[in-house]
Amino acid sequence: MPRAIDDQVGAFVPGPRIELAGAAEGPLSGLDFAVKDLFDVAGVTTGYGNPDWARTHAPAAATAPVILALLQAGANLRGKTKTVELAYGLTGENVWYGTPINPAAPDRFPGGSSCGSAAAVAAGLVDFALGSDTGGSVRIPASYCGLFGIRPSWGAVNLTGACPLGPSFDTAGWFAAKASVLRRVGEVLLPHSGESGLGPLIKVQEAWVNAVPQTATALVGALAMVERVLGPSLSIHLAPEGLAQVFEHFRAAQAEEAWASLGTWVEATKPAFGPGVGERFAAAKATDPHIAASARQFRRGFSQRLRALLAGGAVLIYPTSPVPAPRLDADGEAQQAVRERTMGVTAIAGLAGLCEVTLPAARVEGAPVGLSLAAAPGRDRALLAVAERVAAELRLPV
Repeated sequence: MPRAIDDQVGAFVPGPRIELAGAAEGPLSGLDFAVKDLFDVAGVTTGYGNPDWARTHAPAAATAPVILALLQAGANLRGKTKTVELAYGLTGENVWYGTPINPAAPDRFPGGSSCGSAAAVAAGLVDFALGSDTGGSVRIPASYCGLFGIRPSWGAVNLTGACPLGPSFDTAGWFAAKASVLRRVGEVLLPHSGESGLGPLIKVQEAWVNAVPQTATALVGALAMVERVLGPSLSIHLAPEGLAQVFEHFRAAQAEEAWASLGTWVEATKPAFGPGVGERFAAAKATDPHIAASARQFRRGFSQRLRALLAGGAVLIYPTSPVPAPRLDADGEAQQAVRERTMGVTAIAGLAGLCEVTLPAARVEGAPVGLSLAAAPGRDRALLAVAERVAAELRLPV
């Protein structure tokens, strides 16, 4: 008998919840999960966070393979969760269906665009939840809501049956309140590769300096615990161009793909958008092709640099977000400032296709902040195993 769900945080999309029972036996047997409303479930219209999208799309003909894999592993689907419109935002705000409450800090945003999935796990409504991460949309809600979260290596998890935003950046990630559950889901979804040990630990100086002093200070103890697992950290400057330039290149490359993926629908439908979303699509449409080409060229060099650095098993460590979640009354200018400062860091893994795990390592002003570990593409399983060991050292839920 499945447990009843009382969604007082507004994590699930409005209307009847979509529920599917998992296989009677399997590695995830007994676990409940939710999925971000950009993954298809057969017979259900994928809303993608926007009423005009839902209005102009037919019910899905098939269920996304990633959902089928979880069901076949024994997990039970308990519903679809809210997302920022077309996944193009980082706070978690949705003016059409309601912004989910952040259970770990109710006066602050939950983070986006996988806001509903993060809220559902943080509120204890499900054991884990599927989201997507293009520019930080699993890592940042995980940090804001005090959860474990993973952005897998690009291409590691099947995205067939998922709405696109930036296809060469898009990944299917997930949240869990326990490190062991995060790992168990990975054992179902991730390919076998890169199982050898990890190390040494590399402290990314730019990301630590980018964090506000309160965040950096709060995470020092957690850094020491990671060093007990992987050895003393080595400090390096990873991006001599500066994180602001890293963000600008990421923004331009992602915007070009966002318009290529969704621009035809936006032009034909002329949908109503909430604050910031329409402006981001307008900016994407207006992206200078030469700037986008320069961004793609930068990405190739940056990716080669990081993959060479991490090829032997090294692990990057840095604050997942420079600040805790913005307060709900933060104005648009303040939100944009946080977005840009944050995405300079989340773009590191995004540009290079790295796997990244965030751990709920500390609190600032009473709100959670995460600590990220990132490794070379294909090292996902090994990174999840390290995260579980670190969680035990930190006395986090294992």
